[in-house]
Amino acid sequence: MRILIHGINYTPDEIGIPKYTTEMAEWFAARGHQVRVVTAPPYYPAWKVPSAYKSLRKWRETLNKVRIVRSPIYVPDNPTGLKRLLHLTSFAVTSALPTMLIATFWRPHVVMGIAPALTSAPATWMAARLGGSAAWLHIQDFELDAAFEMGLLKGEKSRGIAETIEKWILRRFDRVSTISKKMMEGLERKGVNPKSIRELRNWVDVDAIQPMSEPSPFRAEWKASADDIICLYSGNIANKQGLEIIIDAADQLAEQEHIKFVVCGQGSGHAAFSAQAQSRPNITMLPLQPFEHLNALLNAADIHMLPQKAGAADLVLPSKLTGMLASGRPVVATAEDGSGLAGEVDGCGITTPPEDAKAFAEAIQELADTPALRDTLGKAARAAALARLDVNVILARAEAEFVNISEGAIASSDQTTPSDGSINPPEGR
Repeated sequence: MRILIHGINYTPDEIGIPKYTTEMAEWFAARGHQVRVVTAPPYYPAWKVPSAYKSLRKWRETLNKVRIVRSPIYVPDNPTGLKRLLHLTSFAVTSALPTMLIATFWRPHVVMGIAPALTSAPATWMAARLGGSAAWLHIQDFELDAAFEMGLLKGEKSRGIAETIEKWILRRFDRVSTISKKMMEGLERKGVNPKSIRELRNWVDVDAIQPMSEPSPFRAEWKASADDIICLYSGNIANKQGLEIIIDAADQLAEQEHIKFVVCGQGSGHAAFSAQAQSRPNITMLPLQPFEHLNALLNAADIHMLPQKAGAADLVLPSKLTGMLASGRPVVATAEDGSGLAGEVDGCGITTPPEDAKAFAEAIQELADTPALRDTLGKAARAAALARLDVNVILARAEAEFVNISEGAIASSDQTTPSDGSINPPEGR
């Protein structure tokens, strides 16, 4: 097949959405499909374009058999609500023409847009129509809802207009996929035809990320003893993560000298968080680690921390959760009962109410004091990753759906897709 992917983030950006877009493109290319990507220069999560990618020579490149076209983009130093909107709009404008030209002359079988950013979706849809291609939109998070819930965008009238436009865009696509059952329900509420909805979960390479038989070398580097309990957060450091709860929990557990907090990553909120963490001796800050060190990093933890702000648990399903589960360590997450995130963590860790630092600290204390519980939940986490998150099974089913839709078949006749619209692995590997 010929597959064109249109999305704002791609390698060498390392965490979150760019990781999954890159892995999907390269997986399809390795299977013999022709894959092209229209994207922006790397900038995430540092919100700064590396000097190497300011050269015109980097605007077109081929990486691991994937041909990449990069469009110029406005990257703000301080991505506030309005600046973030301008940032997304700049990519929608500059990437529209190359996406439509490639589709018109290359005639891909499938044109897939990755959201965020939804602002680019109209160009994705138009490119598919110009190329006679199937139009597929993949929703990694409900960025519009999240922006209003977290106060980045404000005003009921503005929200109503934005949601009307969003609904119009979503209903144009032949397929709209997202990463959890709860988010599929959200798509239905937004007016998407249920027959067009697919669940395309985020995945993990369960061979690359797995429990280590020996202690992680990071523990020796941190001078952590066998009795020390390492509580790790690794990922984007930004407003929507609600990482201030880690500061509060560290304060509440300050007298428990064997409980140590490690926060690894970067992002728009890094400077503010680091300033707070600096005065806490039980918090260690680390820069974002390269992928080849990720397994050792995740295995250095006794407990993984996954904070989220209130209202975000069904709008975004944190991509970092897949590696946490695959590493075979228990998770302490903040999520409302009945939310999609709570369902994912159920049996693999402990969920506490969002922004409740006392409950968050108590959950960490419980796991720190109960090695048998940590072991049980960690083994369940690894089993969940093997059963639900294997990259090869998930993308093989996505490939079958791509073939199906590119041939014009309707969902009801697709024998490769389960009746619930899922393109995920069955129980077991």
